[in-house]
Amino acid sequence: MHLILRFIINAIAFYLIATYVPGFHINSFTTALIAALIFGLINAIIRPIVFLITLPLTIVTLGLFIIILNALMFWLAVIWTPGLTATGFGPILIGAIIMMIVAFLTNHLLAEHRTAVQP
Repeated sequence: MHLILRFIINAIAFYLIATYVPGFHINSFTTALIAALIFGLINAIIRPIVFLITLPLTIVTLGLFIIILNALMFWLAVIWTPGLTATGFGPILIGAIIMMIVAFLTNHLLAEHRTAVQP
């Protein structure tokens, strides 16, 4: 259930990012659903590998490189999703930061729900 909820929240976030961030365009909500699926797969498969490879750089920058890493994963989702375009790195970076905030809030809300349900 949590996986489906995360998927829908990410799709809504993609759609809202495309609506309000200049330079970011999406064809339809169906495209947002596809983008959320691709973004989830990228974060589950590619991001951990790239994170381990870039761990020394992340340590040297005191964690700030994570923002760039998330922007690169967001960029991959934009490239691999048909009907989703971004003009330049600025919209990608803004979209990635928004998705980081959405992921943080989703994780926080779902973690509270898990602890409240269990005895």
